Amino acid sequence: MLSPVCCRREFPTRSFFYFFPACLALLSCLLVLLIYGPATSFHLQSQRLHHTAAGAHVGHHENPVPVGSSGPAGRKYSVAGAALDGVSGVPTSSASGKTPPFPAEVERKREEWAWTKRQPPAGELGKGKDIHREVFHDAEFFSEGYEEMNKTLKIFVYPHSKDDPFAHALLPVASEPGGNYASESYFKKVLVQSHFITKDPSEAHLFFLPFSIARLRYDRRVSVGGIADFIQKYIFDISQKYPYWNRSGGADHFYIACHSTGRSAMEKAEEVKFNAIQVVCSASYYLSGYVAHKDVSLPQIWPRKGTSTRVASSKREKLAFFSGSLNSPVREKLLQAWKNDPEIFVHSGRLSTSYSENLLSSKFCLHVKGFEVNTARVADAIYYGCVPVIIANYYDLPFSDVLNWKSFSIVVATLDIPLLREILHGVSSDTYLELHKNVLKVRKHFQWHLSPLDYDTFYMVMYELWLRRSTVRLPLHSLSASNQLNRNTSKCV
Repeated sequence: MLSPVCCRREFPTRSFFYFFPACLALLSCLLVLLIYGPATSFHLQSQRLHHTAAGAHVGHHENPVPVGSSGPAGRKYSVAGAALDGVSGVPTSSASGKTPPFPAEVERKREEWAWTKRQPPAGELGKGKDIHREVFHDAEFFSEGYEEMNKTLKIFVYPHSKDDPFAHALLPVASEPGGNYASESYFKKVLVQSHFITKDPSEAHLFFLPFSIARLRYDRRVSVGGIADFIQKYIFDISQKYPYWNRSGGADHFYIACHSTGRSAMEKAEEVKFNAIQVVCSASYYLSGYVAHKDVSLPQIWPRKGTSTRVASSKREKLAFFSGSLNSPVREKLLQAWKNDPEIFVHSGRLSTSYSENLLSSKFCLHVKGFEVNTARVADAIYYGCVPVIIANYYDLPFSDVLNWKSFSIVVATLDIPLLREILHGVSSDTYLELHKNVLKVRKHFQWHLSPLDYDTFYMVMYELWLRRSTVRLPLHSLSASNQLNRNTSKCV
Protein backbone atom coordinates (compact mmCIF):
# COMPACT_ATOMS: atom_id res chain seq x y z
CA MET A 1 0.00 0.00 0.00
CA LEU A 2 1.32 3.46 -0.96
CA SER A 3 2.00 6.03 1.69
CA PRO A 4 0.25 9.43 1.75
CA VAL A 5 3.51 11.03 0.76
CA CYS A 6 3.71 8.94 -2.41
CA CYS A 7 0.15 9.80 -3.26
CA ARG A 8 0.81 13.49 -2.87
CA ARG A 9 3.80 13.24 -5.16
CA GLU A 10 1.83 11.51 -7.97
CA PHE A 11 -1.25 13.79 -7.80
CA PRO A 12 0.09 16.69 -9.94
CA THR A 13 1.04 14.29 -12.76
CA ARG A 14 -2.39 12.60 -12.77
CA SER A 15 -4.26 15.89 -12.69
CA PHE A 16 -2.29 17.11 -15.68
CA PHE A 17 -3.40 14.13 -17.78
CA TYR A 18 -7.08 14.78 -16.84
CA PHE A 19 -6.92 18.53 -17.27
CA PHE A 20 -5.13 18.69 -20.64
CA PRO A 21 -7.72 16.69 -22.71
CA ALA A 22 -10.56 18.69 -21.14
CA CYS A 23 -8.92 21.93 -22.24
CA LEU A 24 -8.50 20.59 -25.77
CA ALA A 25 -12.20 19.58 -25.89
CA LEU A 26 -13.34 23.02 -24.72
CA LEU A 27 -11.06 24.72 -27.23
CA SER A 28 -12.45 22.53 -30.05
CA CYS A 29 -16.01 23.42 -29.10
CA LEU A 30 -15.22 27.13 -29.19
CA LEU A 31 -13.62 26.79 -32.62
CA VAL A 32 -16.66 24.90 -33.95
CA LEU A 33 -19.05 27.57 -32.64
CA LEU A 34 -16.95 30.40 -34.11
CA ILE A 35 -16.71 28.75 -37.52
CA TYR A 36 -20.00 26.86 -37.89
CA GLY A 37 -22.34 29.53 -36.46
CA PRO A 38 -21.78 32.20 -39.15
CA ALA A 39 -21.69 29.51 -41.87
CA THR A 40 -25.07 28.14 -40.83
CA SER A 41 -26.63 31.61 -40.81
CA PHE A 42 -25.21 32.31 -44.25
CA HIS A 43 -26.49 28.97 -45.56
CA LEU A 44 -30.06 29.60 -44.34
CA GLN A 45 -30.04 33.13 -45.76
CA SER A 46 -28.72 31.95 -49.14
CA GLN A 47 -31.40 29.24 -49.29
CA ARG A 48 -34.11 31.82 -48.65
CA LEU A 49 -32.75 34.15 -51.35
CA HIS A 50 -32.39 31.29 -53.80
CA HIS A 51 -36.02 30.21 -53.42
CA THR A 52 -37.23 33.81 -53.63
CA ALA A 53 -35.43 34.39 -56.92
CA ALA A 54 -36.05 31.07 -58.61
CA GLY A 55 -39.45 30.16 -57.16
CA ALA A 56 -38.30 26.56 -57.21
CA HIS A 57 -41.36 24.87 -55.78
CA VAL A 58 -44.59 23.24 -56.84
CA GLY A 59 -47.05 24.29 -54.14
CA HIS A 60 -47.86 27.70 -55.60
CA HIS A 61 -51.60 27.90 -55.05
CA GLU A 62 -51.58 29.72 -51.75
CA ASN A 63 -51.91 33.46 -52.10
CA PRO A 64 -48.97 35.60 -51.06
CA VAL A 65 -49.26 37.22 -47.66
CA PRO A 66 -50.87 40.67 -48.16
CA VAL A 67 -48.85 43.80 -47.70
CA GLY A 68 -48.83 44.88 -44.09
CA SER A 69 -49.58 41.38 -42.75
CA SER A 70 -47.39 39.49 -40.37
CA GLY A 71 -46.00 37.24 -43.11
CA PRO A 72 -45.19 33.68 -42.17
CA ALA A 73 -45.06 34.21 -38.44
CA GLY A 74 -48.58 32.96 -37.86
CA ARG A 75 -48.51 30.11 -40.36
CA LYS A 76 -49.31 26.62 -39.10
CA TYR A 77 -47.67 23.58 -40.61
CA SER A 78 -49.00 20.07 -41.06
CA VAL A 79 -47.29 17.04 -39.66
CA ALA A 80 -46.45 15.94 -43.20
CA GLY A 81 -45.03 19.37 -44.01
CA ALA A 82 -42.90 19.30 -40.89
CA ALA A 83 -41.45 15.95 -41.92
CA LEU A 84 -40.52 17.33 -45.32
CA ASP A 85 -38.82 20.33 -43.78
CA GLY A 86 -36.82 17.97 -41.62
CA VAL A 87 -35.66 16.04 -44.69
CA SER A 88 -34.62 19.21 -46.45
CA GLY A 89 -32.35 20.21 -43.61
CA VAL A 90 -34.50 23.02 -42.25
CA PRO A 91 -35.43 22.76 -38.54
CA THR A 92 -39.09 21.98 -37.95
CA SER A 93 -41.32 23.63 -35.40
CA SER A 94 -43.49 21.81 -32.92
CA ALA A 95 -46.98 20.98 -34.18
CA SER A 96 -48.36 21.03 -30.68
CA GLY A 97 -47.98 24.76 -30.17
CA LYS A 98 -45.16 24.41 -27.65
CA THR A 99 -42.03 26.51 -27.87
CA PRO A 100 -39.76 24.89 -30.49
CA PRO A 101 -36.39 23.66 -29.27
CA PHE A 102 -34.43 26.01 -31.52
CA PRO A 103 -32.87 29.47 -31.04
CA ALA A 104 -35.28 32.25 -31.89
CA GLU A 105 -33.21 33.53 -34.82
CA VAL A 106 -32.92 30.13 -36.45
CA GLU A 107 -36.66 29.54 -35.96
CA ARG A 108 -37.45 32.90 -37.51
CA LYS A 109 -35.32 32.14 -40.55
CA ARG A 110 -36.93 28.73 -40.87
CA GLU A 111 -40.37 30.37 -40.88
CA GLU A 112 -39.25 32.84 -43.56
CA TRP A 113 -37.77 30.07 -45.68
CA ALA A 114 -40.89 27.89 -45.39
CA TRP A 115 -43.21 30.81 -46.24
CA THR A 116 -41.07 31.97 -49.20
CA LYS A 117 -40.90 28.44 -50.53
CA ARG A 118 -44.70 28.35 -50.80
CA GLN A 119 -45.08 31.55 -52.81
CA PRO A 120 -45.88 31.55 -56.57
CA PRO A 121 -42.85 31.40 -58.88
CA ALA A 122 -41.71 34.66 -60.43
CA GLY A 123 -42.76 34.38 -64.05
CA GLU A 124 -44.38 31.23 -65.39
CA LEU A 125 -46.37 28.78 -63.30
CA GLY A 126 -44.59 25.73 -61.94
CA LYS A 127 -45.55 22.09 -61.95
CA GLY A 128 -48.65 20.92 -60.12
CA LYS A 129 -50.81 23.87 -61.16
CA ASP A 130 -53.83 21.60 -61.57
CA ILE A 131 -53.94 20.20 -58.04
CA HIS A 132 -55.54 21.71 -54.98
CA ARG A 133 -53.53 21.78 -51.78
CA GLU A 134 -56.63 21.65 -49.54
CA VAL A 135 -57.49 18.07 -50.47
CA PHE A 136 -53.99 16.59 -50.10
CA HIS A 137 -52.12 15.57 -47.00
CA ASP A 138 -49.04 17.21 -48.49
CA ALA A 139 -49.46 18.68 -51.96
CA GLU A 140 -45.82 19.64 -52.29
CA PHE A 141 -44.56 16.15 -51.52
CA PHE A 142 -47.11 14.70 -53.94
CA SER A 143 -46.20 17.10 -56.76
CA GLU A 144 -42.50 16.46 -56.48
CA GLY A 145 -43.02 12.70 -56.39
CA TYR A 146 -45.55 12.83 -59.22
CA GLU A 147 -43.09 14.63 -61.47
CA GLU A 148 -40.32 12.17 -60.62
CA MET A 149 -42.69 9.24 -61.24
CA ASN A 150 -43.54 10.49 -64.72
CA LYS A 151 -39.87 10.76 -65.57
CA THR A 152 -38.50 7.54 -64.15
CA LEU A 153 -41.09 4.83 -63.39
CA LYS A 154 -40.86 1.81 -65.70
CA ILE A 155 -43.08 -1.27 -65.76
CA PHE A 156 -42.58 -4.56 -67.55
CA VAL A 157 -45.72 -6.45 -68.58
CA TYR A 158 -45.36 -10.20 -69.02
CA PRO A 159 -45.97 -10.69 -72.76
CA HIS A 160 -48.72 -12.83 -74.28
CA SER A 161 -49.75 -13.29 -77.88
CA LYS A 162 -53.20 -13.10 -79.41
CA ASP A 163 -52.95 -16.84 -80.03
CA ASP A 164 -52.76 -17.59 -76.32
CA PRO A 165 -55.75 -19.74 -75.27
CA PHE A 166 -56.48 -17.20 -72.52
CA ALA A 167 -55.69 -14.07 -74.52
CA HIS A 168 -59.08 -12.59 -73.63
CA ALA A 169 -58.05 -12.55 -69.94
CA LEU A 170 -54.39 -11.65 -70.43
CA LEU A 171 -54.55 -8.91 -73.08
CA PRO A 172 -56.35 -5.56 -72.85
CA VAL A 173 -59.97 -5.44 -74.00
CA ALA A 174 -60.48 -4.17 -77.54
CA SER A 175 -63.47 -1.95 -76.78
CA GLU A 176 -63.88 0.85 -74.29
CA PRO A 177 -64.44 -0.62 -70.81
CA GLY A 178 -67.78 -0.15 -69.08
CA GLY A 179 -69.87 -1.41 -66.20
CA ASN A 180 -69.44 -1.72 -62.47
CA TYR A 181 -65.96 -3.29 -62.57
CA ALA A 182 -64.52 -1.23 -65.42
CA SER A 183 -61.60 0.04 -63.33
CA GLU A 184 -59.75 -3.26 -63.82
CA SER A 185 -60.00 -3.16 -67.63
CA TYR A 186 -59.41 0.57 -67.89
CA PHE A 187 -56.14 0.40 -66.02
CA LYS A 188 -54.70 -2.41 -68.14
CA LYS A 189 -55.83 -0.84 -71.42
CA VAL A 190 -54.31 2.55 -70.57
CA LEU A 191 -51.14 1.13 -69.00
CA VAL A 192 -49.96 -0.85 -72.03
CA GLN A 193 -50.22 2.29 -74.19
CA SER A 194 -48.45 4.54 -71.69
CA HIS A 195 -44.87 5.81 -71.48
CA PHE A 196 -44.38 3.78 -68.30
CA ILE A 197 -44.02 0.53 -70.27
CA THR A 198 -40.57 -0.87 -70.97
CA LYS A 199 -39.61 -3.86 -73.09
CA ASP A 200 -36.37 -4.19 -71.14
CA PRO A 201 -37.00 -6.00 -67.84
CA SER A 202 -33.62 -4.91 -66.48
CA GLU A 203 -34.80 -1.30 -66.23
CA ALA A 204 -38.23 -2.11 -64.79
CA HIS A 205 -39.14 -1.01 -61.26
CA LEU A 206 -42.27 -3.18 -61.25
CA PHE A 207 -43.66 -6.20 -63.12
CA PHE A 208 -47.34 -6.41 -64.08
CA LEU A 209 -49.25 -9.71 -63.88
CA PRO A 210 -51.86 -9.05 -66.59
CA PHE A 211 -54.50 -11.68 -65.79
CA SER A 212 -58.07 -10.37 -65.45
CA ILE A 213 -60.07 -11.82 -62.56
CA ALA A 214 -63.30 -10.36 -63.92
CA ARG A 215 -62.89 -11.99 -67.34
CA LEU A 216 -61.76 -15.33 -65.93
CA ARG A 217 -65.04 -15.49 -63.97
CA TYR A 218 -66.99 -15.81 -67.21
CA ASP A 219 -64.64 -18.30 -68.85
CA ARG A 220 -66.33 -21.73 -68.64
CA ARG A 221 -62.93 -23.44 -68.66
CA VAL A 222 -62.08 -21.61 -65.41
CA SER A 223 -65.17 -20.10 -63.73
CA VAL A 224 -65.09 -18.78 -60.17
CA GLY A 225 -64.06 -22.08 -58.61
CA GLY A 226 -61.05 -22.55 -60.90
CA ILE A 227 -59.50 -19.06 -60.69
CA ALA A 228 -57.21 -20.00 -57.79
CA ASP A 229 -55.81 -22.93 -59.82
CA PHE A 230 -55.31 -20.67 -62.83
CA ILE A 231 -53.36 -18.13 -60.79
CA GLN A 232 -51.24 -20.83 -59.16
CA LYS A 233 -50.27 -22.26 -62.55
CA TYR A 234 -49.66 -18.79 -64.00
CA ILE A 235 -47.20 -17.88 -61.25
CA PHE A 236 -45.45 -21.24 -61.63
CA ASP A 237 -45.10 -20.73 -65.39
CA ILE A 238 -43.60 -17.24 -65.23
CA SER A 239 -41.28 -18.24 -62.40
CA GLN A 240 -39.91 -21.04 -64.60
CA LYS A 241 -39.68 -18.98 -67.77
CA TYR A 242 -38.37 -15.72 -66.26
CA PRO A 243 -35.99 -15.00 -63.35
CA TYR A 244 -37.80 -11.91 -62.05
CA TRP A 245 -40.39 -13.50 -59.78
CA ASN A 246 -37.88 -15.72 -58.00
CA ARG A 247 -35.45 -12.84 -57.61
CA SER A 248 -37.79 -10.93 -55.30
CA GLY A 249 -40.36 -13.53 -54.31
CA GLY A 250 -42.88 -11.40 -56.18
CA ALA A 251 -42.27 -8.27 -54.11
CA ASP A 252 -41.85 -6.08 -57.22
CA HIS A 253 -44.89 -7.58 -58.99
CA PHE A 254 -48.50 -6.42 -58.97
CA TYR A 255 -51.90 -7.36 -60.32
CA ILE A 256 -55.22 -5.52 -60.46
CA ALA A 257 -58.72 -6.75 -59.60
CA CYS A 258 -61.97 -4.94 -58.96
CA HIS A 259 -64.39 -7.84 -58.48
CA SER A 260 -64.66 -9.34 -55.01
CA THR A 261 -63.70 -12.73 -56.48
CA GLY A 262 -60.14 -11.46 -56.42
CA ARG A 263 -60.19 -11.96 -52.66
CA SER A 264 -60.26 -15.75 -53.01
CA ALA A 265 -58.29 -15.93 -56.25
CA MET A 266 -54.94 -16.03 -54.44
CA GLU A 267 -55.76 -18.84 -52.02
CA LYS A 268 -53.35 -21.23 -53.77
CA ALA A 269 -50.70 -18.61 -54.48
CA GLU A 270 -49.75 -17.22 -51.07
CA GLU A 271 -46.68 -15.42 -52.40
CA VAL A 272 -48.97 -13.27 -54.52
CA LYS A 273 -51.22 -12.48 -51.57
CA PHE A 274 -48.50 -11.68 -49.06
CA ASN A 275 -45.64 -10.41 -51.26
CA ALA A 276 -47.01 -8.90 -54.45
CA ILE A 277 -48.74 -5.53 -54.57
CA GLN A 278 -52.49 -6.12 -54.84
CA VAL A 279 -54.32 -3.26 -56.56
CA VAL A 280 -57.88 -4.11 -55.56
CA CYS A 281 -61.27 -2.49 -55.09
CA SER A 282 -62.12 -4.72 -52.11
CA ALA A 283 -59.66 -2.98 -49.82
CA SER A 284 -60.57 -3.85 -46.25
CA TYR A 285 -58.36 -3.78 -43.18
CA TYR A 286 -60.52 -6.57 -41.83
CA LEU A 287 -59.42 -9.06 -44.49
CA SER A 288 -56.29 -11.06 -43.72
CA GLY A 289 -55.29 -11.10 -47.39
CA TYR A 290 -55.16 -7.31 -47.69
CA VAL A 291 -52.10 -5.53 -46.32
CA ALA A 292 -52.46 -1.77 -46.08
CA HIS A 293 -49.45 0.24 -47.32
CA LYS A 294 -48.26 -2.79 -49.30
CA ASP A 295 -51.44 -3.09 -51.34
CA VAL A 296 -53.33 -0.34 -53.17
CA SER A 297 -57.00 0.55 -52.82
CA LEU A 298 -58.47 0.93 -56.31
CA PRO A 299 -61.57 3.12 -56.65
CA GLN A 300 -64.57 1.35 -58.15
CA ILE A 301 -65.81 3.72 -60.84
CA TRP A 302 -68.71 3.45 -63.25
CA PRO A 303 -67.32 5.29 -66.31
CA ARG A 304 -69.16 8.39 -67.45
CA LYS A 305 -68.44 10.76 -70.31
CA GLY A 306 -67.46 14.31 -69.52
CA THR A 307 -68.17 16.09 -66.26
CA SER A 308 -71.54 16.92 -64.74
CA THR A 309 -72.06 20.70 -64.58
CA ARG A 310 -75.24 20.78 -62.45
CA VAL A 311 -73.40 20.50 -59.17
CA ALA A 312 -74.32 23.70 -57.31
CA SER A 313 -74.67 23.25 -53.55
CA SER A 314 -77.61 25.71 -53.33
CA LYS A 315 -80.00 23.45 -55.29
CA ARG A 316 -79.70 20.41 -53.02
CA GLU A 317 -82.90 20.06 -51.00
CA LYS A 318 -82.51 16.53 -49.61
CA LEU A 319 -80.31 16.02 -46.59
CA ALA A 320 -79.08 12.52 -47.56
CA PHE A 321 -79.74 9.79 -50.12
CA PHE A 322 -79.05 6.08 -50.54
CA SER A 323 -80.30 3.49 -53.00
CA GLY A 324 -79.22 -0.13 -53.19
CA SER A 325 -80.10 -3.74 -52.52
CA LEU A 326 -80.25 -5.01 -48.96
CA ASN A 327 -77.32 -7.39 -49.24
CA SER A 328 -75.70 -6.75 -45.86
CA PRO A 329 -76.70 -6.29 -42.20
CA VAL A 330 -75.40 -2.72 -42.37
CA ARG A 331 -77.83 -1.77 -45.12
CA GLU A 332 -80.68 -3.50 -43.32
CA LYS A 333 -79.88 -1.47 -40.24
CA LEU A 334 -79.86 1.72 -42.31
CA LEU A 335 -83.29 0.94 -43.78
CA GLN A 336 -84.77 0.09 -40.38
CA ALA A 337 -83.53 3.36 -38.90
CA TRP A 338 -84.46 5.75 -41.70
CA LYS A 339 -87.20 4.20 -43.82
CA ASN A 340 -89.80 6.81 -44.80
CA ASP A 341 -87.80 9.60 -43.16
CA PRO A 342 -88.55 13.06 -44.63
CA GLU A 343 -84.87 14.10 -44.69
CA ILE A 344 -82.83 10.93 -45.16
CA PHE A 345 -84.03 9.08 -48.27
CA VAL A 346 -83.19 5.37 -48.17
CA HIS A 347 -84.42 3.16 -51.00
CA SER A 348 -84.03 -0.56 -51.64
CA GLY A 349 -86.38 -0.88 -54.61
CA ARG A 350 -87.05 0.93 -57.85
CA LEU A 351 -86.66 4.72 -57.77
CA SER A 352 -89.43 7.06 -58.90
CA THR A 353 -86.82 9.49 -60.23
CA SER A 354 -83.49 8.75 -61.84
CA TYR A 355 -80.45 7.79 -59.77
CA SER A 356 -78.48 10.80 -61.05
CA GLU A 357 -81.28 13.24 -60.19
CA ASN A 358 -81.33 11.97 -56.63
CA LEU A 359 -77.56 12.43 -56.34
CA LEU A 360 -77.78 15.94 -57.77
CA SER A 361 -80.56 16.96 -55.37
CA SER A 362 -78.90 15.64 -52.18
CA LYS A 363 -76.37 17.31 -49.92
CA PHE A 364 -74.94 14.04 -48.66
CA CYS A 365 -74.81 10.70 -50.49
CA LEU A 366 -74.43 7.56 -48.43
CA HIS A 367 -71.91 4.86 -49.29
CA VAL A 368 -72.99 1.84 -47.25
CA LYS A 369 -71.15 -1.47 -47.09
CA GLY A 370 -72.75 -4.28 -49.08
CA PHE A 371 -71.11 -7.64 -49.77
CA GLU A 372 -67.79 -5.75 -49.65
CA VAL A 373 -66.67 -2.43 -48.22
CA ASN A 374 -66.44 -0.94 -51.71
CA THR A 375 -69.08 0.11 -54.21
CA ALA A 376 -69.18 2.59 -57.07
CA ARG A 377 -71.34 4.94 -54.94
CA VAL A 378 -68.34 6.90 -53.66
CA ALA A 379 -67.24 7.81 -57.18
CA ASP A 380 -70.90 8.39 -58.17
CA ALA A 381 -71.33 10.90 -55.36
CA ILE A 382 -68.11 12.71 -56.24
CA TYR A 383 -69.01 12.87 -59.93
CA TYR A 384 -72.34 14.54 -59.16
CA GLY A 385 -70.92 16.91 -56.55
CA CYS A 386 -72.53 15.21 -53.56
CA VAL A 387 -70.54 14.97 -50.33
CA PRO A 388 -69.87 11.26 -49.66
CA VAL A 389 -70.77 9.79 -46.28
CA ILE A 390 -68.76 6.60 -45.78
CA ILE A 391 -70.53 3.95 -43.69
CA ALA A 392 -68.18 0.99 -44.16
CA ASN A 393 -65.98 -0.03 -41.27
CA TYR A 394 -62.39 -1.01 -42.13
CA TYR A 395 -62.55 0.48 -45.64
CA ASP A 396 -59.08 1.55 -46.78
CA LEU A 397 -60.31 4.47 -48.86
CA PRO A 398 -58.70 4.95 -52.29
CA PHE A 399 -55.61 7.17 -52.34
CA SER A 400 -55.98 7.75 -48.60
CA ASP A 401 -52.23 8.08 -48.11
CA VAL A 402 -52.31 10.97 -50.61
CA LEU A 403 -55.76 12.57 -50.41
CA ASN A 404 -57.16 13.95 -47.16
CA TRP A 405 -60.62 12.39 -47.13
CA LYS A 406 -61.65 14.49 -44.15
CA SER A 407 -61.56 17.53 -46.42
CA PHE A 408 -64.29 16.25 -48.77
CA SER A 409 -66.21 13.45 -47.02
CA ILE A 410 -67.64 12.30 -43.71
CA VAL A 411 -66.93 8.90 -42.19
CA VAL A 412 -69.59 7.41 -39.91
CA ALA A 413 -69.19 4.19 -37.94
CA THR A 414 -71.91 1.59 -38.53
CA LEU A 415 -72.83 1.75 -34.83
CA ASP A 416 -73.73 5.42 -35.31
CA ILE A 417 -76.35 4.84 -38.03
CA PRO A 418 -79.19 5.75 -35.60
CA LEU A 419 -77.40 9.08 -35.02
CA LEU A 420 -77.02 9.85 -38.71
CA ARG A 421 -79.46 12.78 -38.86
CA GLU A 422 -77.90 14.35 -35.78
CA ILE A 423 -74.40 13.94 -37.26
CA LEU A 424 -75.34 15.50 -40.60
CA HIS A 425 -77.27 18.37 -39.01
CA GLY A 426 -74.18 18.98 -36.90
CA VAL A 427 -72.26 19.98 -40.03
CA SER A 428 -72.40 23.77 -40.18
CA SER A 429 -73.25 25.62 -43.38
CA ASP A 430 -69.70 26.89 -43.74
CA THR A 431 -68.26 23.42 -43.22
CA TYR A 432 -70.66 21.92 -45.74
CA LEU A 433 -69.78 24.53 -48.35
CA GLU A 434 -66.10 23.76 -47.81
CA LEU A 435 -66.73 20.01 -48.13
CA HIS A 436 -68.77 20.54 -51.30
CA LYS A 437 -66.13 22.79 -52.80
CA ASN A 438 -63.46 20.18 -52.14
CA VAL A 439 -65.61 17.41 -53.64
CA LEU A 440 -65.52 19.31 -56.92
CA LYS A 441 -61.75 19.63 -56.60
CA VAL A 442 -61.17 15.88 -56.28
CA ARG A 443 -63.46 14.86 -59.15
CA LYS A 444 -60.54 14.65 -61.59
CA HIS A 445 -58.89 12.00 -59.40
CA PHE A 446 -61.89 9.69 -59.73
CA GLN A 447 -62.33 9.60 -63.51
CA TRP A 448 -60.97 7.26 -66.19
CA HIS A 449 -59.92 8.36 -69.68
CA LEU A 450 -58.70 6.22 -72.60
CA SER A 451 -56.11 8.92 -73.16
CA PRO A 452 -55.20 9.62 -69.53
CA LEU A 453 -55.17 13.16 -68.19
CA ASP A 454 -52.84 14.43 -65.51
CA TYR A 455 -53.97 13.46 -62.01
CA ASP A 456 -56.85 11.28 -63.19
CA THR A 457 -57.46 7.82 -61.73
CA PHE A 458 -54.83 6.13 -63.89
CA TYR A 459 -52.09 8.52 -62.83
CA MET A 460 -53.17 8.38 -59.19
CA VAL A 461 -52.90 4.58 -59.22
CA MET A 462 -49.50 4.85 -60.91
CA TYR A 463 -48.38 7.22 -58.16
CA GLU A 464 -49.50 4.75 -55.51
CA LEU A 465 -47.46 2.04 -57.25
CA TRP A 466 -44.48 4.37 -57.48
CA LEU A 467 -44.62 4.90 -53.71
CA ARG A 468 -44.40 1.14 -53.23
CA ARG A 469 -41.68 0.44 -55.77
CA SER A 470 -38.84 0.10 -53.25
CA THR A 471 -40.52 -2.23 -50.76
CA VAL A 472 -38.43 -5.37 -50.23
CA ARG A 473 -39.78 -8.67 -48.89
CA LEU A 474 -38.30 -12.13 -48.61
CA PRO A 475 -39.70 -15.09 -50.58
CA LEU A 476 -41.87 -17.39 -48.51
CA HIS A 477 -39.47 -20.33 -48.93
CA SER A 478 -36.71 -18.19 -47.40
CA LEU A 479 -38.94 -17.32 -44.48
CA SER A 480 -39.85 -20.99 -44.05
CA ALA A 481 -36.18 -21.98 -44.11
CA SER A 482 -35.40 -19.29 -41.54
CA ASN A 483 -38.21 -20.47 -39.28
CA GLN A 484 -37.02 -24.08 -39.59
CA LEU A 485 -33.49 -23.00 -38.70
CA ASN A 486 -34.80 -21.16 -35.64
CA ARG A 487 -36.75 -24.23 -34.56
CA ASN A 488 -33.70 -26.46 -34.98
CA THR A 489 -31.56 -24.00 -33.06
CA SER A 490 -34.04 -23.86 -30.21
CA LYS A 491 -34.04 -27.65 -30.02
CA CYS A 492 -30.25 -27.69 -29.77
CA VAL A 493 -30.39 -25.14 -26.95
